[in-house]
Amino acid sequence: MSIGRTLGITLLGFGLLPLVGCMTKPLQPVRADGTYCHKVGKSYRPTLTCTTEAVPSNDVEALAKRFEPNADALTVYVLRKRWGDARNLVVASIDGRRQVTTIPESLVRIRLKPGEHRLALSWDGSSSDFVVTGAAGEVRFVELVGSVWSWGSTYRWEAGALDAARERAIASKLIADIDMRL
Repeated sequence: MSIGRTLGITLLGFGLLPLVGCMTKPLQPVRADGTYCHKVGKSYRPTLTCTTEAVPSNDVEALAKRFEPNADALTVYVLRKRWGDARNLVVASIDGRRQVTTIPESLVRIRLKPGEHRLALSWDGSSSDFVVTGAAGEVRFVELVGSVWSWGSTYRWEAGALDAARERAIASKLIADIDMRL
């Protein structure tokens, strides 16, 4: 191997070293009361956004993150993981019957009767609706896309592209596992 090539590879390695910090950060541990907090900021003064209910167990989370269809249900994953969304609690409701409070970098699995269902979200007096339709055995990803700025926040629903959403979902924390087939 020539000296020039060795030097080039070494410089490339050192050039990529700062990017190691851009890798997905590890998930925080679940708190003693069963809730989970998303942490933003420095370790000496972080901002925590915590779930209002206990999160599912690690076993349930591992099963949910297989993203397998359920033969007698429409499975909908609500994903909230975007770089500009780092702090608000956003309430999502399913068919006006069940609510779940989402946090940044979170995932919710919902099993529904086949057919049409309305998802609604609300925050700071604003709201947005999304209709999801599917048959038994289908899996859908719906993303709750948010942007948080010093002058305000915006949130909207977006149909998730399966492969891209799946990658972000794996790196998110399952905060609720809801079965509404009854």
